[in-house]
Amino acid sequence: MKIDKQPRDPAQRKQDALARLEREMDVWVATADADGVPCLVPLWFLWDGEALWLATRLKTPTGRNLRNAGRARLALGDTQDVVLVDGEVEMFASDTVPSAAAEGFLAKTGWDPRTDSLPYVWFRVRPRTVQARNGVHEMRGRYLMRDGDWVV
Repeated sequence: MKIDKQPRDPAQRKQDALARLEREMDVWVATADADGVPCLVPLWFLWDGEALWLATRLKTPTGRNLRNAGRARLALGDTQDVVLVDGEVEMFASDTVPSAAAEGFLAKTGWDPRTDSLPYVWFRVRPRTVQARNGVHEMRGRYLMRDGDWVV
């Protein structure tokens, strides 16, 4: 790959990352079980301005791992233009998920897990760190959030 453009400044990276959280439909969800066996799946998500909301069945490896570990790594994009989010996870049953999250998820995806014939649970992922980079030339300054606080 030839690097032929200047790195974005941190403010532009944050603006771009937030725009992607708003518009993109799928996020890669990386988890691991107690033995360290990894699991990586794409899921639909909603960004509510503070957290990402996911829905999956508790019987899946991802559902169990999110519940048991209480943390996950989420990724948007490809290897050349990526946003990585490391977050703390909280689980909600379909009857306890905040209505704003469920309704926002429905409006974005057209699907309401609360009414699916199979039982789904909801996970709120609160970012602790956010990184954004578009190529190796943006490795420096890639951290936009640390310890849950925006540094940009």
